[in-house]
Amino acid sequence: MIPRRTRKAVNQINVVPYIDVMLVLLVIFMVTAPFINPSQVELPSIGKSAAAPVAPLEVMIRLDGSLLLRDRGTNEEGVLVSEVGLATAIQARQKTTPQQPVVISADKSVRYESVMRVMDTLQTLGVARVGLLVKPVQP
Repeated sequence: MIPRRTRKAVNQINVVPYIDVMLVLLVIFMVTAPFINPSQVELPSIGKSAAAPVAPLEVMIRLDGSLLLRDRGTNEEGVLVSEVGLATAIQARQKTTPQQPVVISADKSVRYESVMRVMDTLQTLGVARVGLLVKPVQP
């Protein structure tokens, strides 16, 4: 009887087919690359951002419900106004600078309905940019 030789399993990976596939893909990409147009990127020009932003008007709501109006651009003290006076003052300012933002700052203990009433007044006046001013937390 002839002794049989046992075959050993090869424990190496044949990488030649993978290299062939990679070379074919490389050639395909090299041939098609000149036909692809890169997308155009519109960079901002210096003229668009040269204008300084307009300083906002600040409506301060105190704990007793009184309203103060202050122009943050001039750093003047707040002027005490009523709700009707606030509406007329905001309308006058919006006619001269229509994109001027208005921020609302309120005491921590002010009722939520007071803030909402001021926001509603600003919305009915057509103020486009309204924000809330907050104090950052001290570490």
